[in-house]
Amino acid sequence: MDSGWIPLFDIFMNSGSPETQASLWLQHSYNPNPSASSFSTSSFLSLLTKPTNTNRFMWIQTLPNALQARVLSYLAYDHTRFSAVDLSTLAKHLLSYDDDQHLDFWVKTAAHHLLDLVSHSTYDWVSGFSLDSEGENREDEFQVLPHWLKQAADGDCDIVFPWLPVLPEELNTRMTVDVSGIFDDESLNEVEGIQDEDLAQVAAGVDFVRMSNDCVNPEIEKRAAILKSKIVNSECTSKAVALADEIQILCDGRHVNSLAVLSLIEPWQTDDETASILISHLSDGSNKEPSWPSHVLCSIVLPKLLVLEEPASRVLVTSTIEYCKMHQRSSVYALLYPLILRKDGINNPISDVVARVVKECLHPAHVSSFCQKLLCDEDDARKFICPPCHQHLLSDKLVWNEPLFSLFHIILNHNVLLTEDSVARLVYHVDESAVRFRNSLKFGNFFLCLVNKCTPLLRSHKLLLIRAAQHTNTIVSKSLISKLTSL
Repeated sequence: MDSGWIPLFDIFMNSGSPETQASLWLQHSYNPNPSASSFSTSSFLSLLTKPTNTNRFMWIQTLPNALQARVLSYLAYDHTRFSAVDLSTLAKHLLSYDDDQHLDFWVKTAAHHLLDLVSHSTYDWVSGFSLDSEGENREDEFQVLPHWLKQAADGDCDIVFPWLPVLPEELNTRMTVDVSGIFDDESLNEVEGIQDEDLAQVAAGVDFVRMSNDCVNPEIEKRAAILKSKIVNSECTSKAVALADEIQILCDGRHVNSLAVLSLIEPWQTDDETASILISHLSDGSNKEPSWPSHVLCSIVLPKLLVLEEPASRVLVTSTIEYCKMHQRSSVYALLYPLILRKDGINNPISDVVARVVKECLHPAHVSSFCQKLLCDEDDARKFICPPCHQHLLSDKLVWNEPLFSLFHIILNHNVLLTEDSVARLVYHVDESAVRFRNSLKFGNFFLCLVNKCTPLLRSHKLLLIRAAQHTNTIVSKSLISKLTSL
């Protein structure tokens, strides 16, 4: 096991420009003498494509989605240094999982981009009027033996390397690099809180759709109506714990749509204290459905927060934070996305709750990926879960208001490194909103923070940003224009 790869993956996780830094790191660490260093392009691909114990997944697929996308983005950026055949094989293998909708949107996008770069069609056969030549596979330069080695193979020389006493029969075994232990469970768990879950369950993921009420068995519907009545009339902790157990049992049945059942029970109608008890006692239930944590969040917490007009109660926020720490993936798709995509836009109380979840429950790399999907215009990038009766409160578009700019201000101050396309989208919305929020100090503070935190990525937008800053009229306007001028 070679732990020397860890600095490279630290770059992928934490760098604001991982492609260029990873290229420089590999170039610096590379040694053309195989006996002196294992840090080569071929050994890196061997690491990524190493089969797992089940032989169903490659090693790269055990990494968090955000990390997979960054690695693939680097491979596309530096693709000329790698074997086109090997890169094509890697991308095709990843895309083969898209049939079951298991592939993350950004991983799929990066894999498609990589495949497009390394898949070169040639039409030279047309000029030669030879239909057979198209079927011939073009030899990849990485698969061709060097000229001097071909001569040695064609000749009668008994040694392959004249300067070394190595006989051909001594080269029958291939050296492989065992890198399966580069990351231990603790280091991977820091980035993605799903390391201990079964890989097949992770691949299944959460059913990221806006679900509708399915036909529920009449008997289950009757029991759900009874539980709904009990929840409204619950007055003590012991009754709330018993209710949580009953809900768990009812949703554990085979072929039961737990979200549809929870929608009938309407657990969001209870008070915050009872809701916190339900959340804590439904976190480790016996339900084996991968999407269960998402259904709990969107059925108990989400409806309460969607209509929040005053600061959320301490007991509700505390229980929500603890639950989101255990179920980070579900917290994004069943809580953060639908809250931020509220049709009327988020308000200050909602922004405060979202900010706490972001800061206390998610790794900065997760937040960067979350922001990238949130700011993207692709419809497939922002799927979320919401009970059917609350879908009318949500929109497919972001509503840019002061609380939303304040939220991104908090995210930037949390040392989250946004991607270049995310910064470009923020610049677009800054330019679009500058006149409307010309007197808004919250907008001005976000604008100034964006300039301070993302300076290297803003130079190409300098003139546009200066024009936007000139429209503002707050106490930070002069500082803003001064910093932009010096970009």
